[in-house]
Order: sequence, then C-alpha cells, then structure tokens
Amino acid sequence: MIEAQNISKSFGNNTVLHDVSFKVAEGESLAIIGRSGTGKSVLLKHLIGLLMPDEGTVRVRGVEINNMPERELLAVRRQFGMLFQGAALFDSMDVAENIAFPLRRAGETDEAEIQQRVSEMLRLVEMPGVETKLLSELSGGMRKRVGLARAIVHRPAIILYDEPTTGLDPVVSDSIDQLILRVRDQFNITSIIITHDMRSARRIGQRIIYLRDGQVYLDATAEEVFNSEDLLVSRFVNGEANLKEGVM
Repeated sequence: MIEAQNISKSFGNNTVLHDVSFKVAEGESLAIIGRSGTGKSVLLKHLIGLLMPDEGTVRVRGVEINNMPERELLAVRRQFGMLFQGAALFDSMDVAENIAFPLRRAGETDEAEIQQRVSEMLRLVEMPGVETKLLSELSGGMRKRVGLARAIVHRPAIILYDEPTTGLDPVVSDSIDQLILRVRDQFNITSIIITHDMRSARRIGQRIIYLRDGQVYLDATAEEVFNSEDLLVSRFVNGEANLKEGVM
C-alpha cells in the first residue's frame, strides 16, 4: 500500500530524516515510535504528500507521488483518512456536521445518504444519537471518537493516526485502541500510528518502527521490539532515562 524508499529531508542545516525506507502492506497496522523531534510527524506528512523529500521516493499503491501535479495528488489523498492529535474538529459545527464535512467537501449532495453515513459511523464508534451535540458537550475521549468517525466516513484505504491517545486516561486510551483495531479489521484499512504511548503501540502495532535521529533504528514486530535486548530500544519502550547521557 505504501512504500518509502531512501527518504531524506532537511530544513536549512537541520536534517530531520535521513535515508528512511519501509513498506506497509494492505490491511497492516504500523506504529512509529521515537523521541520528540526525531522526525515522526515530518515522515507522516511525506506519506500523504504534504511534504516532498529532498531525496528518495514515496509510493502509494505503487504510484510515485513525488512531484505529482496537485490535481492528481488530491486524488491520492482521497485514499487517506487522518486522525489528528487534538482531533482538529470545528467548534462552530455540531457532531454530525463535523463528520459530514469530508463528504460535503468531496461534492456529496444527497443529504439522506450523508445522514445515513454519519449515523453509521457514530454507531461504529459507539456514540449513537449524538448528531446534534456541540463539541463543548463532549469529553476528550468522545472528541477522539468523533474525529475517528470523520476520518473513516469516506471509507479510506489508509488512515494516519497522530498521537491518538495523547491526553487520555488509560481506560479511555484502551477504548480508542480497540476502536482503531475494529476499524482496521472491519474495513481492512491500512493503519499508520505515531505514538509515544507504548501500551498503545504494543496493542495496535503489528509492526513497529523505532526512529532515532531521523533514521530507522529498528523495524520489527511488536514482540521483537518490546523484548529487544538493545539498550537504546529497551530504555525507550520501558521509559528508562539514561541519566549519564541525559537521554532515553
């Protein structure tokens, strides 16, 4: 579904990504972990064509998107859904309007179909009947669920998750993880998750990439990552600071 090949990206003298390569199969869930500032979000933007690499290529379903004309790139982006870190919902809209936004933006005009799709997504995320609620009436976990409903309402082939459990308590985080897995399995959606939540990475990631200093330090199964004897990997996934070096 997605292939990144030898991706490098610098901003001025700051090299953020260096020679990053990996593939993601259809229906697979990949978690990307690493310290803050190591290039995770920049990498995500390359996968959807919001940034172009200085070197290397990104392919979506075998099609190279580097330097693709904007009109063609928009068609590629329609294959993606995105759950942003803060859900990125519109405060001026109610729940139904937020979820329906991608459909209307894509030109859907059949209101009965739109409402049916919205209701279907709300049932899927276990929030039926809240179409007319305002965002101010929702908890953080409920906002994430609405954000997920919006991300999948146009039935994308790929969903990118940017810190989906940030700021949530462990019980709510677990429920969001379970929803992500349900969506993946029910619709065979390819999922890429950026997270600092190691419990979430272990639950969701069939494969995990550990980015360090803008490079792929380890690409392995969740079991291999969490049982790794490599000190750098072990310290990171277990949250153990190396006080001598002042780093994880």
